[in-house]
Amino acid sequence: MTITLKQLDYFIATAESGQVSHAAVELNISQSAVTAAIKTLEADLGVRLLERNHAGVRLTMEGARFLEHARVITGAVAAAVRSPLRDRKGLAGKLRLGMSYTVVGYYMSRHYARFRKTYPEIEVEVLELPRDALESGLMCGDIDMAVMLVSNLEHTEELAQEVLMRSNRRLWLSADHHLLARQEISLADVAAEDYVMLTVDEARTTAARYWDAAGLSLRAVLTTSSVEAVRSLVAAGMGVTVLSDMVYRPWSLEGQRIEVRGLVEPIPTMDVGLAWSRDRPIDPAAAAFRAFMSVTMGGGG
Repeated sequence: MTITLKQLDYFIATAESGQVSHAAVELNISQSAVTAAIKTLEADLGVRLLERNHAGVRLTMEGARFLEHARVITGAVAAAVRSPLRDRKGLAGKLRLGMSYTVVGYYMSRHYARFRKTYPEIEVEVLELPRDALESGLMCGDIDMAVMLVSNLEHTEELAQEVLMRSNRRLWLSADHHLLARQEISLADVAAEDYVMLTVDEARTTAARYWDAAGLSLRAVLTTSSVEAVRSLVAAGMGVTVLSDMVYRPWSLEGQRIEVRGLVEPIPTMDVGLAWSRDRPIDPAAAAFRAFMSVTMGGGG
């Protein structure tokens, strides 16, 4: 078995876009090259990773599992290539690192593990806090740097920020939902459906901004702080929701399929990034973490 980084890149791009054509445009190659690479990858692994549907392609259960591994592999290689080994030597200190709930659960685990391996002499204290507490900690000096949803940042004059990733928000539906038959789905269509509302990390407040701007209100049948509860309820057909791709998984804990669709109206992205105080110099440990995250994510975006 000979699996290449190119195959992994093509697979990740196709899985994330849901379209071979979109992946080909993003990678600046032909659709046939993408298709051939993924077919070879599936043959080497002995499993189907993607299956076609009327909207493009979607992950199989095996594909969803493999996608996480593929992201870790390509991220680790990128970090190793871009991060000069000489800069790590002898770097020590303590880093008080704040994170929000969604970042801890769905974004930072693999990056945190790689950072600790890259800089073993840096002592890292992780503090999981809500957005307002993270901002207060940064401003008073109790936290050196935070990884958080910077799209929700309030004290922008006191806090600097750097975006690491922008995650699109899309509609989640059960596999047999009637809206899947539509060529286009609008916010008005969603407003007519039962809605499962997530509250963690100010998700309800963020959603209210674009729903209010559209002049629409939701018919929320359940409100919860658990992403897994939302996933299970949507998969079971109890309602729909609009959430970011970062927390999307195609299967619920019960093994039921969750479909995603884009909406006609532009929906704000969920931006994950770094935040730190403008009034305090960044110490070496925090500077190393910032540089590590920047090269790992390719400089933001």
